[in-house]
Amino acid sequence: MAEYIPLDLPDNPRLAENITHFARALRKAGLPIGTGRVIDAIRAVQAAGFTDKRDFFWVLHACFVNRPEHRAVFAQIFRLYWRDPRYLEHMMSMMLPAIRGVQEERTAQAAEKRAAEALLDGANRPVEQDSPREEETMIEVDASMTISTEERLKTLDFEQMSTAEIAAAKRMLARMSLPVKPIPSRRGQPSLTGHRIDWRRTMRASMRRGGELQGLALNTPRPRWPNLVVLCDISGSMSQYSRMVLHFLHAVANEKGAGWAKVHAFTFGTRLTNITRHLATRDVDQALKAAGAEAQDWEGGTRIGTCLHAFNRDWSRRVMGQGAVVLLITDGLDRDSAADLGREMDRLHLSSRRLIWLNPLLRWDGFAPKARGIAAMLPHVDSFRAGHSIDSLEALAAAISKQDDTGEKTRLMAALRSG
Repeated sequence: MAEYIPLDLPDNPRLAENITHFARALRKAGLPIGTGRVIDAIRAVQAAGFTDKRDFFWVLHACFVNRPEHRAVFAQIFRLYWRDPRYLEHMMSMMLPAIRGVQEERTAQAAEKRAAEALLDGANRPVEQDSPREEETMIEVDASMTISTEERLKTLDFEQMSTAEIAAAKRMLARMSLPVKPIPSRRGQPSLTGHRIDWRRTMRASMRRGGELQGLALNTPRPRWPNLVVLCDISGSMSQYSRMVLHFLHAVANEKGAGWAKVHAFTFGTRLTNITRHLATRDVDQALKAAGAEAQDWEGGTRIGTCLHAFNRDWSRRVMGQGAVVLLITDGLDRDSAADLGREMDRLHLSSRRLIWLNPLLRWDGFAPKARGIAAMLPHVDSFRAGHSIDSLEALAAAISKQDDTGEKTRLMAALRSG
């Protein structure tokens, strides 16, 4: 275990080594940190000093964090490694929640479990550690899961997953599909068992036989495949859920035979960004990296009404003309006017064949549509479903072609009217 270092010692000789081990923990948690950044961090701390905890935090933050999604992980690992002398006990209680008495029972905060896993995975070894004596008993913590990994991952909240669990969940999402049934069109195609008479083909055949009518040519409606349009909230409260859903959508966009004519994807926080072309990239990591670089409002605020207005004005006619199914992924916590939001949702609903809302807040048993944004949006969707786990996305795949599926909308609308 790395020794807790008081930050008021200006000339601690082990500071550089501890910064190196701290960087290793960050790298195991997913931050892209190389040797150059570690050297820069050591020099920056030497230049800025480390007598003040806040200055020390922000100096290391400036050296190691360059993406918004890494802030929470950095903050948790910093707290556990540098600021909490009993951090190993906290990590053990997070990794083995069945143990009581070490820490009060609670749900791990965002990135906290990932930070604990990174520190326990070899990065928390002491800088100077004597080899164990032969007579000492080595105690190893087995943090392996006692039930099927996939079954547990299916029900686990995306926000509470560790780094390894996120990687396993992404592999499962890459194998999932989102099939859709075709839409019958007015155009027909020849069929021996069709239920409509094709008079043109019938008369043409009779003319080849000298005007004699020997049979009726039949046709059946030609199938037409709809577009899938996804509007994904990437604000601070939705960032982890959005990343997992976009991972799933990348698999859908690149799946052959799923039935969708085209998959269009947009992200929104404080502004609307079209990331459709990035999903066409075969490599999922490159695709999401490019999408994240273009969407500059990751983990920012939320202006759902303004972004929906931009979509309805600039994109609706381009991508909604084929009876599109719309997936709206957001928690509905909005800063815009509820009246404007309701108006834009109504316009979006009228333009789509089906409008399905995925909301991770539905994971709570006591969820109620009390927020103004949620109350304004709920009447204008066809189906209201959870979107916080692999199980919820599998349920979406099963329900997306059911015209009568409403999810939780009926129950929540009754609560909204009575409340």
